[in-house]
Amino acid sequence: MIASVAPLASAQAGLTVIGDHGGQSARAYYAPIAGAGIDEQHAYSARAEAMSRGPVKEADLLPVQSNRLTPGAVTARKLTLPSGMTPFFIIGADRMSLRWIKQRAARLRDLHAVGLVVNVGSAAQLTQLRAVGGGLVMRPVAGNDIARRLDLAHYPVLITPKGIQQ
Repeated sequence: MIASVAPLASAQAGLTVIGDHGGQSARAYYAPIAGAGIDEQHAYSARAEAMSRGPVKEADLLPVQSNRLTPGAVTARKLTLPSGMTPFFIIGADRMSLRWIKQRAARLRDLHAVGLVVNVGSAAQLTQLRAVGGGLVMRPVAGNDIARRLDLAHYPVLITPKGIQQ
């Protein structure tokens, strides 16, 4: 004998909103957990601090140091990344990276590759890299997380959907 099973009513139930406070600070809800009251009028506000300083400039992000990445040889290997991913390259403000970017600038432009400058000490060094790259987009970023995720220890390197190469 085969019994028919009706769909579970709970499987079709909608979400229940238990609280929506329209962007108000949740700090007051956490204060009892911490066992201390928080003076909301004098509480820290990241938004207020950011607005008081004005817009963040690129020079404010410097220097950038990525201790997981150093200049050196990289063995090419295959990757399987989404085909629509924009190719990117990782460099620093060292002689090896300057030579690498100078030799490959035209190819990187053809690929529309974006540069992640993971070790750079000053705006002048970043300007020099951009000049040698001849218009390539390059941004100073900490590279430790991407180094860990891609199992990288060295740069300069190009990452495309198909692989890593120097």
